[in-house]
Amino acid sequence: MTILNTTWHHIRRSPFQSMTAVIAMIVCFFAISFYAIVSNGLSTVIKYFDSKPEVTIFLKDGLDNNAIQGIQKDLASYPNVKETKYISKEKALNIYKEQNKSNPMLTEMVTASILPASFEVIVSDPKILEQIYQNYSSKTDVVDEVIYQKDVIKSLLEWTDIIKKIGIAIATIIGLISFLTVFIIIGMKITNRKEEIRISRLLGASSLYVKKPFLLEGMIYGASGAIIGSTISFILVALLRSNINSFFDPIVFITNSLDFYAIVLVSEIFLGVILGLAASWIGARRYIKF
Repeated sequence: MTILNTTWHHIRRSPFQSMTAVIAMIVCFFAISFYAIVSNGLSTVIKYFDSKPEVTIFLKDGLDNNAIQGIQKDLASYPNVKETKYISKEKALNIYKEQNKSNPMLTEMVTASILPASFEVIVSDPKILEQIYQNYSSKTDVVDEVIYQKDVIKSLLEWTDIIKKIGIAIATIIGLISFLTVFIIIGMKITNRKEEIRISRLLGASSLYVKKPFLLEGMIYGASGAIIGSTISFILVALLRSNINSFFDPIVFITNSLDFYAIVLVSEIFLGVILGLAASWIGARRYIKF
């Protein structure tokens, strides 16, 4: 009888134990794949806000070109400034119309003259934001208002960090439970076949030979759980994708990239095989001592 046939015989002889191991793996990899999708979405949110102006300086009306160029040079002189973008009144009007094109009532009475010109500043070091904000808030002769979304950015980073830590903790706990489940079930199966294994050893079978069916069984549990758990999470996410992305619009929180899901699936199958192999290997070493 081949190793594969022996493994299938073990699984078929104790279906409820096998089903328990697979279900534990399914729950584990459902949680891991769901965490991977959410983590990718949070990274997209952070990248989106990183690409947006971190400080917006609204200028007073009537400033000449020399004054505007002087402000732009001064902003560029700050360390770690990635970009300073000047938004004229006319460009501000175009942006406003684009943002409200679905509601003509909001654009009919708006002209460039009532919109302020502004500078949008993006930096690579958040520490410089406070300095720019404080300096330009005091320049009331040329600056009308300074918007610095410090609390929004700080809260976003804090919540993202908390969610990722919680996700890692949950995935670790469920992974440990799955590992112990496979370990215990493999141990039970070895105990039930102790005499069969002893006879095989007396007939000359090597220790590795009698362990192979149990190792393969653990790998099958891990791979099956990874495939089924990931598939369930992908289906659930596909059903909720439009609603979630509408909520985060214009950010695409749930990616449409098939490459991303393929990478997640392949990675989880590999992890499942390793997890199942490790649990069954330790179980086999623990219970097969002859």
